Amino acid sequence: MTDADERLLVEAAQRDPSRFAELYERHFGRVYAYAVHRVRDRHAAEDVTAEVFHKALAGLARYEWRGAPFGAWLIRIAANAVADRRKRAGREIASASPPEPRVEPDAPDLDEVERYAQLFHLVDELPAEQRRVIVERYVEERSIREIAARLDKSEGAIKQLQFRALQTLRARMEAAHA
Repeated sequence: MTDADERLLVEAAQRDPSRFAELYERHFGRVYAYAVHRVRDRHAAEDVTAEVFHKALAGLARYEWRGAPFGAWLIRIAANAVADRRKRAGREIASASPPEPRVEPDAPDLDEVERYAQLFHLVDELPAEQRRVIVERYVEERSIREIAARLDKSEGAIKQLQFRALQTLRARMEAAHA
């Protein structure tokens, strides 16, 4: 999609908020990838992602096209949401020790966010069993033994599915960056 096409999509969503779904579908992967990378927790990343799209929809009427992609605006909202989440978490921790110096999140690395979004897309393209093993292993953080029990397979079979999936993902990521 070109910048002009995206701008038209944004303007259509500003006129009719039901068109925001198209922007959501287009940018969900990038925003979620950014959130996962920053908060390192699936549930927290889901919360941040939901917050980003809620704020974006609420503020869509005030959004002005300034030449930067709409996705950059969403990532900026995500960066602010992550920073706010860290501030809230810092206030919730009651400690007798002196507080550690706070480090504000760096500006988002959009190339890295793109790589994460691409990886999520490639995982979705894996054969069903391989995809399930990868999701359970790396997203849900289950052990090989747990996955084997859940899928009624041997641990060796799960290791083989994981190996094949990782090989496929590695090859596809390298091909995409070549």
